Amino acid sequence: MNKKIFFWVTLFAIAMGFLESAVVVYLRQLYYPAGFQFPLAPIEPLIAHTEFWREAATIVMLAAVGFFCGTNKASRLAWFMYAFAIWDLFYYIFLKLILNWPDSLYTWDILFLIPVPWVGPVIAPCIVSLSMIALALLIVFYNEKRQGIRLNKTDLFFFISGSCICILSFCYDYLQQANSQHWWTIQSETELFEEIKTYVPQQFNWALFWTGESLIIIGIIVFWTRSHLSVFNK
Repeated sequence: MNKKIFFWVTLFAIAMGFLESAVVVYLRQLYYPAGFQFPLAPIEPLIAHTEFWREAATIVMLAAVGFFCGTNKASRLAWFMYAFAIWDLFYYIFLKLILNWPDSLYTWDILFLIPVPWVGPVIAPCIVSLSMIALALLIVFYNEKRQGIRLNKTDLFFFISGSCICILSFCYDYLQQANSQHWWTIQSETELFEEIKTYVPQQFNWALFWTGESLIIIGIIVFWTRSHLSVFNK
């Protein structure tokens, strides 16, 4: 593995993690001076929309890291996933250091707002991030051993289906409440921001989460087995 690229991508992602946590520190000082809790405090539309586009800009920045560090589609995806996962993990590490939050790995957090709130205990996105790091490092390692390594249809099936199920697990609690309270009739972001002011998470669907995470882990094992045989059993 190229140690120089590994070092700088890691450092960049850690720095982005601090930047992300700094923004949250400012927002919580403004909207949650007594400490973050559900339901969400009312946020002006300008701030809410700026937050959405800031999140989008973050993904673009991480994708750019993958594009410039990778040598093909698989390795570009790998460096993007690695940077994303390190960024996400250190975001929570810095929040713990600065705000002493979360109280535990099972503290609820809001991960994203669009198109509906993604919520879950902190440990859940951390588990996903660790899986992303494992897969990313495997792709980079085997790509350097044999240029042109690819993710085949079987790999993509496990990774895409597992990821979609994990995302559904983060949205499940909100969708359950939305269905019972007819929040599905919301037509715009402005209405969404109004409705989530009364939303309080009730229960995380661990069964759904572990189904998705299991598919991802199976995909990692399948990819590792095939790549190892391809590279070392010639």
